[in-house]
Amino acid sequence: MEIKKKLVMNFKTVLGKKVAISVDNPREDLNESEIKTAMENILAKNIFTANGDDLVSCVDAKVVETGTTDYDLGL
Repeated sequence: MEIKKKLVMNFKTVLGKKVAISVDNPREDLNESEIKTAMENILAKNIFTANGDDLVSCVDAKVVETGTTDYDLGL
């Protein structure tokens, strides 16, 4: 089974919509403080928009693990 990880950071836009930004293969030793700092930097530098709407607040963040099992069905 192949396990993939990604860091998903959720923000709110000026219009109150939720937007997710994800990073594949985050460091194993990544901590809450580093994630919060990165999210605050994204807001402060205003480098991302969602359909033209600025991101205005941090909502939450999580590391998501996805497992994939391939089956050889002889097809």
